[in-house]
Amino acid sequence: MPRKYPKGWKYGIVLACLLASLVSSKNINYYKKSRPQESEARLPKKAFVTRVVDGDTIVVDNDYHVRYIGINTPETRHPKRPVEYFGKEASWFNKNLVMGKEVTLEYDVQKFDRYGRLLAYVHAGDIFVNAKLVEEGYAHVFTMPPNVKYANLFLGLQRKARTARKGLWQNLLTK
Repeated sequence: MPRKYPKGWKYGIVLACLLASLVSSKNINYYKKSRPQESEARLPKKAFVTRVVDGDTIVVDNDYHVRYIGINTPETRHPKRPVEYFGKEASWFNKNLVMGKEVTLEYDVQKFDRYGRLLAYVHAGDIFVNAKLVEEGYAHVFTMPPNVKYANLFLGLQRKARTARKGLWQNLLTK
């Protein structure tokens, strides 16, 4: 006796396949904070720093999370990791550079990261904040193409900071 399937079973299989393809699609990122990909004309050029998240991320105008391009500082606020060596110092240094100040945001090729944060080079007056953090040893170079405008500058500053054993390089073991 042939097995009887419920009415409309073919549609159920097609629907399940479509749903599976949508879930596995690269276009869906459940961790991405929703922020429309704004046109470049609408992105802020000057902004007021209202919060310092950590050594390489700030909030401007109580709205935009801005991640510094080309550098990385030790973690202080990662949900699954402890505070890393020199993380608090990097956050403190960043806070002293930018908190409560008007900054100029300079963009590169890619304007947003996968978390919806703005990617920018940050200038506080005549201080190039990204470069200052590397120069003083609070950050290391972390270049992600296509945003490579200042990669060579950052590498040179990092080399000098390591040689001078500044900041996070102070306990660097050498042969």
